[in-house]
Amino acid sequence: MIFDCDGVLVDSEPLSNASFSRALKAHGLDWSVEETMRRLMGRSLKSCVEIVEAELGRKLPHDFVEKMQAVTYQSFRDAPLQPVPGVKDAVLALQGAGLETCVASSGSVEKMRFTLGLTDLWDLFGGRVYSTSEVPRGKPFPDLFLHAARSMKEAPGKSVVVEDSVPGIEAACAAGMKALAYAGAPHADREGLAAAGGCLFTDMAQLPKLVLA
Repeated sequence: MIFDCDGVLVDSEPLSNASFSRALKAHGLDWSVEETMRRLMGRSLKSCVEIVEAELGRKLPHDFVEKMQAVTYQSFRDAPLQPVPGVKDAVLALQGAGLETCVASSGSVEKMRFTLGLTDLWDLFGGRVYSTSEVPRGKPFPDLFLHAARSMKEAPGKSVVVEDSVPGIEAACAAGMKALAYAGAPHADREGLAAAGGCLFTDMAQLPKLVLA
């Protein structure tokens, strides 16, 4: 079982995309939170910056990411950041049934340690966390999920990915893995997730049955 982090384990997408939207507006790109999600959600920060710079036609300041991340992390502390409803019980049920679990995210290991620690989920995975920074290409390419499967000593065809973004579902399918698309959040792109090949579900309580059936 390979879990994405943002939007699957931790309910971070609204907070992080609000920070990103505000930061972009300060640099002349007037994207709403919804537009920021549509354009960037599920991609690595490096890819997001490349997309934004192409849209602007110029480079962002060298400290753009550092400053935005500082604001984002503080918003996680202030909110405070919460786990996706029901996900801890779902992970524990799957682990109790004998499934190996790990996390594979477009975010950095440092970010996962922070967000999963803040939401009391870090210890569930015993350090089995993998980042796009460890592979040549991020989502929608399959590199990250293939890297996670190799690290877990499991065949891609026997692996299941839980994702909430279209690039993530595309990456899982490209890796030859079963792709379960969590669409329980209000901002979920249900049509896009289904079109990308995801099997949609809207409640984490459904996850163990979907996997174990």
